[in-house]
Amino acid sequence: MRKENQPKIDCSQENVGSDKQNLVAIVVMPNPASSGQKMDRVKHTGGCHCGAVRFEVWNSPDLHVFHCDCSICTKKQNHHFIVPKNQFSLLQGLDNLSTYTFNTHTAKHTFCRTCGVQSFYTPRSNSDGYGVAPHCLDPGTVQSETVEEFCGQKWEESMENHLTIKGMSKT
Repeated sequence: MRKENQPKIDCSQENVGSDKQNLVAIVVMPNPASSGQKMDRVKHTGGCHCGAVRFEVWNSPDLHVFHCDCSICTKKQNHHFIVPKNQFSLLQGLDNLSTYTFNTHTAKHTFCRTCGVQSFYTPRSNSDGYGVAPHCLDPGTVQSETVEEFCGQKWEESMENHLTIKGMSKT
C-alpha cells in the first residue's frame, strides 16, 4: 500500500513521469479458524509442491504481499511477504534446497531441487529476513492479502523512496 508521502515510481514505459498511483488490490480469504478476535501473529506453515521443503513462519493473518516486476520476479511470478529471520523456521528440506543468485548476489533465490518451487528466499531488499510466497502456505491461517506493486525495474530508486520495506525484516 503506498503511503501518502511516499514518492510514486512508475515502471510502465507509456507512463514514465505520469501522476498515476500504484494500484493496490485486496483479496479477502476466509479463515475458518478465526475466533473473531484480532490476532497480532499466527503460525503459518507451508512448503514446496512435492513436500520435501517445509517451513513455519510467524506473521499477521493479514499479509502485506509485494508484487515485484524485476527481471527474475517477472519470470517466476514471484509474490512474497517479508518477515524477520527469527520469525521463520525451516522444518525440513535443507539438503533439498538449491540457490540461484545473479547481479549483486545479495538475493538468495532458494528452490526445491525436486519440484523446482521457490516457497521462500532471501530478498535483496531485506537480506536480514525472508520473502515468503503466500501461495505456498497451507490453507487456514490467512485472512487477507494486501498486494503492493514494487517497481523492481528501477530497484535502487524504488528502495530509496520506499518508506517501510527496509523495516519489515526487523523484529
